[in-house]
Amino acid sequence: MLWWRKTYRLAVVEAYGNGTPRRIPSKTPIAELLFVVLDCEATGFNTAKDRILSLAIAELRAGRLHLPRSASWLFQQERPVADSVAVHGILPTDTAQGEPERNVLLELLPRLQGAVIVGHHIGFDVAMLNAAMKRHFHYSLRNPIMDTARFAMDAVEAFARTGYPGQREPTLDEVCAQCAITPTDRHTAEGDAFTTATLFLAMCARRQRQLARPLRAGDLPLGAC
Repeated sequence: MLWWRKTYRLAVVEAYGNGTPRRIPSKTPIAELLFVVLDCEATGFNTAKDRILSLAIAELRAGRLHLPRSASWLFQQERPVADSVAVHGILPTDTAQGEPERNVLLELLPRLQGAVIVGHHIGFDVAMLNAAMKRHFHYSLRNPIMDTARFAMDAVEAFARTGYPGQREPTLDEVCAQCAITPTDRHTAEGDAFTTATLFLAMCARRQRQLARPLRAGDLPLGAC
C-alpha cells in the first residue's frame, strides 16, 4: 500500500469523510442541522506559504449557541510574520507553546463531521485549512459552507444585491453595525468566531421573518469546500 494511502486511512480522517455529506437537501429544516462557526488567524493571505496561527469554533444547534462545545487552538509555528502580530497580537513566544498543526487537525475533524461550516469570508479560512489538510493527510474538507457576508446580502436590506457588477460584500463590522451587534475581541479567532455566530443567529431570525416561515437549507447561500 502506498504511504499516502496509509495517511488517508487514519481512522479520524476516514470517519470524518464517511460522516460528512457534501450536499444537504434543500428542504431540510435548519433546526435539524449542525452549524460550526469557524475563524482562523494566520501569518498572511498566501495559502501556499502562510500558516494558521490560531483557530476557534462555535457550535450552533437548533438555533442556539452551545458554549460548552466551543473550542480554540493555538498552532505551533516557527516564524509568525511581524505584520500579522500587529493585527492579532499572537507572538512567537505564544506559537512556540502551541499544538502541532497535525494534532489540531485531528482534534478538529470530529467536531466538523456532518456540519455546515459558517464564517465571514469563509473561503479564506477553508483554503488555509485545506492547505494544512493536504500537507498532513492528502485530503480536503468536504463540508457544505456558508459565508455570512453573502447571507447578509439576502437577510439585511442595506446590503441587498443591486445587480451591478463588482458589488462589494460587506465586512463583518458593517454587518454587525446594521444588526446592532457589538463585535467581541475583533481580530482574534475566539472573538471573531463568537461574533460571527451571534450575527448568523440574528440574520437567521431576520430571514425567517422576511419569509414568514421556518428556514430550510435552501434558504441559505450554501457552497462547497
